[in-house]
Amino acid sequence: MNKAEMVATVAKKLDTSKVYANEIVDTFFAKNGIITATLKKGGKVQLPGFGNFETRKRAARQGRNPQTGKPITIKASTVPAFRAGKALKQAVNRKR
Repeated sequence: MNKAEMVATVAKKLDTSKVYANEIVDTFFAKNGIITATLKKGGKVQLPGFGNFETRKRAARQGRNPQTGKPITIKASTVPAFRAGKALKQAVNRKR
């Protein structure tokens, strides 16, 4: 599912316009949306039954330039992560 399909689905479920549904989707998932803003502050977004969005620290490490084979240092970074909740895992793995 891409964003356009998600917007169309939200619009249909809420019986509203696609413009309004797009605003709803962007409120959560856009570059300056709720989830991104919370993770930028170092927070965690917990959606019971669905999962958790959080950040994880990656330490600096050695890597290799694939073109030259020379060693390079990869800087430490913070990356977003998602951990699926129990209900989501069960729904996805349910036998049909």
